[in-house]
Amino acid sequence: MSDIKYPNLFTPIKLGDTIFRNRIIASPTGFHDLTPEYFPTREAYAYYERKAMGGAAAVTVGDCAVDTKRGMFNIDHIPLDTEKHLASMSNLSDAISRHGAVASIELQHAGMYARGSAQLGNQIYGPCDWVDPQGNRVLAMTEEIIEETIEAFANAAAWAKRCGFGMVTIHGGHGWLLSQFMSPLINKRKDRWGGSIENRMRLTLAVVERIRKKCGRGFPIEIRISGDECNPDGYTIEEGIEIAKCLDGKVDLIHVSAGNHEVRDAFVITHPSMFLEDGCNVKYAAMIKKHIKTPVATVGALSDPEHMEEIIASGQADIVEVARGLLADPDLPNKARTGREDEIIKCMRCLSCFTSLMARKQFLCVFNPVIGRELENKFDAQPAQKKTVLVAGGGIGGMQAALTAAERGHKVILIEKTGRLGGVLKCEEKVPFKKNLRDYLTRQERMLKKTGVDVRLNTQVTPEVVKSIGPDVVIAALGSRPIVPNIKGIDRENVYGAEEAYINPELVGKSVIILGGGLVGTELAIFLAGLGRRVTIMEMEAELNNGGNFLHGIAIDIQIRELGIKTALSTKAVEINEKGVLGQGPEGERLYEADTVIYAVGQEPLSEEAIALSGCAQEFHMIGDCLKPANIHKATSDAFYIAGGIGRK
Repeated sequence: MSDIKYPNLFTPIKLGDTIFRNRIIASPTGFHDLTPEYFPTREAYAYYERKAMGGAAAVTVGDCAVDTKRGMFNIDHIPLDTEKHLASMSNLSDAISRHGAVASIELQHAGMYARGSAQLGNQIYGPCDWVDPQGNRVLAMTEEIIEETIEAFANAAAWAKRCGFGMVTIHGGHGWLLSQFMSPLINKRKDRWGGSIENRMRLTLAVVERIRKKCGRGFPIEIRISGDECNPDGYTIEEGIEIAKCLDGKVDLIHVSAGNHEVRDAFVITHPSMFLEDGCNVKYAAMIKKHIKTPVATVGALSDPEHMEEIIASGQADIVEVARGLLADPDLPNKARTGREDEIIKCMRCLSCFTSLMARKQFLCVFNPVIGRELENKFDAQPAQKKTVLVAGGGIGGMQAALTAAERGHKVILIEKTGRLGGVLKCEEKVPFKKNLRDYLTRQERMLKKTGVDVRLNTQVTPEVVKSIGPDVVIAALGSRPIVPNIKGIDRENVYGAEEAYINPELVGKSVIILGGGLVGTELAIFLAGLGRRVTIMEMEAELNNGGNFLHGIAIDIQIRELGIKTALSTKAVEINEKGVLGQGPEGERLYEADTVIYAVGQEPLSEEAIALSGCAQEFHMIGDCLKPANIHKATSDAFYIAGGIGRK
């Protein structure tokens, strides 16, 4: 292992009778583009297979219900209590295991939160009687139903093994049924299933033992727990340690997560937002590992192999589990092992992936245009005709277009009017919570050099320049310019655009008003408040605009609250003067005092400049903000697929 840069990370580990090729596991993520009966499709096979091809030691299929009658959180979870989809599940396990990864499957039961089962007209059960916020009446599980539930977990595990899965992951965290029984705050039963820690763990241990009997002692069992539920109504790490002690020696891997999916603020801890530090939940695994002998896995905000190596080398955990990091770059393990860590795309933790999954039942990643479309890209052929491609604009979309075209064998020239690549997003390079965006832009620039793209900086793209080069294809990615609002006093010396404030935060006074409550304005407010400025966001609408990314919006709301950022909603800026901004709100006009005023009210596409290039080549495309200001995902995705289609017959 002396030639491996991360020897601990790539040392195999044995769980049960199975050897795992390294210490990186693709943690459970669901794939909801299923058949009408919620069976896996070819698209699902390709989604999970791509992670196995990327080098993960195990790939876990998420959102699988052991009891569809009583335990489904959503109706679109994969049912594990029917044998009708034996072939599709076997194909799924094979898609993973044929690449050397262990195929694992998550065993879920939502218990008191089984809204999917309730939606189907079934009675749902939990530890105690309860009525959920949707008005569903939850009954306390009887002895008979508890026994049926234990059997359901074991039958699901045995059936998964029959389908070729090499491990099961029991979900005992995040507020699911088993964690409901574990919790002294939820489980108020007076019988042998409640009270002491031994009683509260009885159901979970019975599930583990029944799986052992049906699957054999050597079959690996992983269990996910919340080390700390990270909210005032949940248990703390002290209880998490006691839970882990009860599981010690009974399972093969204790996967320590955090939070509760039913608690809004805890969601962005379970799935750490960009405002939290890398590996923010590792501490829970590290504390638990001190008290047990069973191998421990950690999860959450992990995408840097050097950090992963340190976690394992220092004994904080034995395994790192990665979800979003492998959505952004499924090749992370292979790149780290082969010394190409500078090519790794690190997850920005913007939560666009989960927002899209919850809103549209589709995964997306702002950096990875292939995620969710693995099948259609699996056998992507090189173009039949090699062409000369000129990309006008070196922003995030332009760089992706140039890279994709070069990787497919075209001759590519990238022209950028300024002295650096990255476009408008480069202005955020000083923002601590955007460090992975900064690293991504640097990575893209580095990859342009590796692929031999001819990059020409400080060059204005005009029709004359393009015609002098004579490309076959022009891709216009010229971007946009900030909209300057028509407000009296907007030209005062203490007024700046958001881009200038990001680049030169030292220009901003002690108190600041930001005009515009979209993502640019709110994230800028968080950045400046973190530097000690007193910030007020003035927004004409009745609420802040998260751009459709409601999970990131939750994280922003938390930061606004914790940093003491003020908001003036339903308020229009009427005038900027020497004292601040005169705003017209629901209660009339009032002066909002500030040293500095910053506008962040949107972008205007450079469409005319782009259209001027349309006659300069036989093939012409417009992508990104010059077409219509959107987001990073739209820019990278359009760039990838448009550039990928060049030269095809």
